[in-house]
Amino acid sequence: MLIKMKPKCYQLIGVPGSGKSTWYKNNEKSLGTTMLISTDEFVEREAQRQNKTYSEIFKDYMPTAVKLMARLVKTAKDLHFDIVWDQTSTTIESRKKKFRMLPEYEHIAVVFKTPPKAELEKRLQSRPGKVIPPEVMYQMISGMQMPTKEEGFSKIIII
Repeated sequence: MLIKMKPKCYQLIGVPGSGKSTWYKNNEKSLGTTMLISTDEFVEREAQRQNKTYSEIFKDYMPTAVKLMARLVKTAKDLHFDIVWDQTSTTIESRKKKFRMLPEYEHIAVVFKTPPKAELEKRLQSRPGKVIPPEVMYQMISGMQMPTKEEGFSKIIII
């Protein structure tokens, strides 16, 4: 008898510059057949198309990027692919949406600690055209809510 495993959704949790995308790139092969879910790819592609920066189009284009991302989630779900969801997901509320979209998935939290201030600033400055206002970063850092198994995670990995 063949036992079908639940597909996995790795929710990457951490502020911008904490290492989420780098972790995915470094672990992509060992994760097997996964689909990367992120609004960043859509925003970056559109910014390039418009010959603008990520930050210049972020506010206006984000609703479209979210719709495209939701479509990609549906495709991954239909194909029963494991998912790596690369967004900040720093609040319980933002993670609830992912649980609602993928109730039949096993959810694994991969938590990235916020680097020391100097290192974080260095990482953020290395991303030309992608500027996050200091007050937004402060709000994300101070509002970070650690994931729990009670939320629905089967496993919590701290990086």
